[in-house]
Amino acid sequence: MNSHKIIITGPESSGKTTLCNALSKHFNLPFSKEYAREYLNALKRDYNPDDLLKIAKGQLQTENGLQLLDTDLITLKIWSQYKYGSCDNWILTQIEKQKIENRFYLLCSTDIPWQADKQRENPNDREELFKIYKQELDDLEHTYFIVDGENRVENSILKISSITSASITNSSN
Repeated sequence: MNSHKIIITGPESSGKTTLCNALSKHFNLPFSKEYAREYLNALKRDYNPDDLLKIAKGQLQTENGLQLLDTDLITLKIWSQYKYGSCDNWILTQIEKQKIENRFYLLCSTDIPWQADKQRENPNDREELFKIYKQELDDLEHTYFIVDGENRVENSILKISSITSASITNSSN
């Protein structure tokens, strides 16, 4: 049985981690956390493009064996290109390799208020970044569902259940 990987993605402060926590509880699945937060919390300086490659490698390691992911390499590609104008070839190669996997994306909309924290730096361009995420998922031909509105969790659960009913069991019945 091929299992799906469910990836929560989207611009910063779009509710990714909140949604991931809710889905983890509902489906009784562990999830990979956003490695960038751990890495940047430990960094004693401003990050640079070389750090993004280290973050990408750490993020990929967190995916091992897990079905539910709080972000993936596409986020690092988009941010690298957006902030620095380029992306390391290693990241691009890994993203291409992932095209053969059963990856399903929940693309979080920017229809919730931006909330500041020390790792967020882009409150004004979230809609532009959302369009970049959508285009990237279209270009890679990944299946995705846009998460927006007031019933984000419920709608995501319904969508995941319809796509992956053979590979994810709802333990709460």
